[in-house]
Amino acid sequence: MTHRHLDPIVVGLLANRLHSLLNEQQAALVGTAFSPVVRESLDLACAVFDSRGLMIGQSTGGTPGHINAMATGMRHVTAAFPPDALADGDVLITNDPWMTSGQINDLTVATPVFRAGRLVAWFASCCHAPDIGGRILSAAATEVFEEGLRLPILKLRHAGRPDPVLEQIIRSNVRTPDETMGDIYAQVAGNEVGARSLLRLMDEFELDDVDEVAAEIMRRSEAALRAALTDLPDGDYTGQLRTDGFGDEELRLRVKVTIDGDSATVDYAGSSPQSRYGVNVVLNYTHAYTSFAFKAALAPEVPHNAGSFRPIEVTAPRGSVLNCVDPAPVASRHLVGHFLPSLLFEALRPALGGRLPAPSADALWMTVWRGADADEEEPFTLTVFGAGGSGGRPRQDGLTTTGFPTGVRAAPTEVLEALTPLVQQRRELRTDSGGPGLHRGGLGQVVDVGRRGSSGWSVNANVDRVLHPALGAEGGKAGAAGEFVDLTTGEALPRKQLVRLAPETLVRLRFPGGGGFGDPLRRPVQRVLDDVVNGYVGIDAAREHYGVVIDYIGPPDALVRPPSSYRIDEERTRALRATDHRTGGDKVR
Repeated sequence: MTHRHLDPIVVGLLANRLHSLLNEQQAALVGTAFSPVVRESLDLACAVFDSRGLMIGQSTGGTPGHINAMATGMRHVTAAFPPDALADGDVLITNDPWMTSGQINDLTVATPVFRAGRLVAWFASCCHAPDIGGRILSAAATEVFEEGLRLPILKLRHAGRPDPVLEQIIRSNVRTPDETMGDIYAQVAGNEVGARSLLRLMDEFELDDVDEVAAEIMRRSEAALRAALTDLPDGDYTGQLRTDGFGDEELRLRVKVTIDGDSATVDYAGSSPQSRYGVNVVLNYTHAYTSFAFKAALAPEVPHNAGSFRPIEVTAPRGSVLNCVDPAPVASRHLVGHFLPSLLFEALRPALGGRLPAPSADALWMTVWRGADADEEEPFTLTVFGAGGSGGRPRQDGLTTTGFPTGVRAAPTEVLEALTPLVQQRRELRTDSGGPGLHRGGLGQVVDVGRRGSSGWSVNANVDRVLHPALGAEGGKAGAAGEFVDLTTGEALPRKQLVRLAPETLVRLRFPGGGGFGDPLRRPVQRVLDDVVNGYVGIDAAREHYGVVIDYIGPPDALVRPPSSYRIDEERTRALRATDHRTGGDKVR
């Protein structure tokens, strides 16, 4: 069946069907995965590509760092294995940071799809492996060689037959061989599910290939993003921010965005040189979060595919922290890459007139816990994710304990405690962590972690915004900074590196909050009262930042405090808010 004049309705139907089968691919992957990293936290991405390796679409889940980096990185896969080097049943694998998503813990598995002996498409997924050997994931390495097993683009399966040597190499180099290989098998299975569904779809619509339909789907997304860009005033827009970096080595991120008609150039010149430690970002990952930021800001409803990338050109100086050079260490690259959407939002804020949220906690907090002493009955290695708050939005408060820009989820406490001797003794919202504003920043959380048993253990806390909290926007105030402490001593613990713990140690993680949006004194008094009743804002902070005087009138020892336990002092509130507006002060006392 030829499609020289594609029916737009048919293209729409095919696009929707492709989206549905991608969700089938992801469901199969998640349903067969071994590790909580994939099964519970969904640190993954699934996508379908045309015969040339151009992304047609992605599943509903998935992180921008995985999906966008995989989309741009497939050119390396197709270059390494052209059609004449492939056979039906082949499966490829790689975790090369400079070809895919920027760290060797992320494994990309790609499956070519053949129909009547001809390559017609690709299915691929990228998942965070529970372990990849080397140092336990942290920023402490000084070369990528220390960070674990690095796989070039290889055949994992040859015409359907496993490669036992490669599988044994992987098993021999990781701390969690069953989980790691189990997740790889799940990726293979997910790709197979997607491929079978695509071939059935092609039969149903009598398609010899998908390239022509794919090109039209991409063209539509490209046109929609270009149309959104034309709505912005042409010109240069700049932004900068600071991140904690490693130790006392603060990092500076700078950007200049040039809008020119229906295209944009994003230049990260002026950002810090690449670090000696593993907080460096490969250009592929920089491109991934840059393109995500533009789509989120301008056209969030547009289907995401290779066409979405074409209007945006991304550059960063070679050897900078956003375009590091092999063999730079990169394991904790998300602790810098996740800041790029907030950086770009700050640059674009003058052009978008208050349509963008305030900065968020940004970097996902990732802790890797291990018990491996000689007397440990069942040694364990467990990666745990958690999020602070997102920034206040133009019309709503920020989201609480919700990762932005990543979409990775936190695993339930019950799952973590069933798999390991870890015990989360506390897991609750962090009062006063959301930045004050007309629309409050989302709250962070407080998590206390101990362990059962009498063996030593360790943690690598890959965390940020301990030194530099999320700032507010449009008159909003900063969110709370994060903290990582040993409660048994009261001392701050080293971040982004291995910390050995005594059996009785209790570790506290206090996640940062998102920045506030708009003047806090414009927040309705009743909403401030609701925040106090719900425990989001303390009574003192309500007075200090919002100019709202609230008295607690219930029993002093009550554990349950209903709304009737609080009373607004309306006279003092009016006086305080009027005084602060006259003085222009930052706080009300």
